[in-house]
Amino acid sequence: MQTDARYWFPAKRYGWGWGFPARWQGWLVLVAFVALVAGGAFVFRPREHLVGYLIYVAALCFELVAVCWLTGEPPRWRWGED
Repeated sequence: MQTDARYWFPAKRYGWGWGFPARWQGWLVLVAFVALVAGGAFVFRPREHLVGYLIYVAALCFELVAVCWLTGEPPRWRWGED
């Protein structure tokens, strides 16, 4: 599947959304996301502040989707052709 070189996140072949990053900037965003989710567990202590941790993770997910939306291929449903 050929993608435009300027996209950090190429579209998935099947379904809606994005696949693994295609450029180093996308990998940096993904690694930062994972590190922030893991680091948040030390700050919010899910056993003690579960709601706060879930809100934190939801905010990070929203930000990740926003970055994918801005730097990835335009999302649409794909059936494997293309």
